[in-house]
Amino acid sequence: MADPNKAAALDALLRDLSQATIEATFNEFREVGSDDLPDGPAIRLANLRHYLEERAAADVVAIGEAAGYQGMRWSGIAFTSEFDLLRWGEPYRRSSQRPRPWKEPSGTIVHGVLEELGAEHQVILWNTVPTHPHEAGRALSNRHPMQAEIRGGIPYAERLIAILKPRQLIAVGRVAATALAHRTPLYVRHPAQSGATAFRQGMRAALAGLRETKKEATP
Repeated sequence: MADPNKAAALDALLRDLSQATIEATFNEFREVGSDDLPDGPAIRLANLRHYLEERAAADVVAIGEAAGYQGMRWSGIAFTSEFDLLRWGEPYRRSSQRPRPWKEPSGTIVHGVLEELGAEHQVILWNTVPTHPHEAGRALSNRHPMQAEIRGGIPYAERLIAILKPRQLIAVGRVAATALAHRTPLYVRHPAQSGATAFRQGMRAALAGLRETKKEATP
């Protein structure tokens, strides 16, 4: 990353995130579960760091809801599963010990659209709650984040936005749209719960509009 100030700010963000306790959520950058490799948290943090470094020139930040048990819980990256990491190759690594890599339906939809549009490195994915909310006693489950968890998680998204200063901020789903309402983000339907078609249409329109704006701004 060319800008040393930006790099230092991102380092501080990742360090603070790796030490965070966000209510009852599982912090995949600090905690180890039953199916984790012993150095799972360090693997996930390294994945996220490399992901951000690869996208240093990204001009879009898309904020989702929360880390899911099939995706970010194992990869460290929002809307991204171990299956995606294997497609991307080194230095990305799996952090689970299960024979088959985790694959997340929402992440498959998200990365499918980004790859279709040639925008994989144009968009940085993040979550309102960057840790994993799960049902009590069921580590491999998802639940909607509670308001206290949203309040605990959104400052990390705010810091990321302040560091990157994206040309376009996209809220993927109502949780992110509400939490970021003061920033008036562009709203796109979350791909879960039969939202795949609306999400694809929304992202295509958002990125097409941004490209037109950039084209008009080019002398």
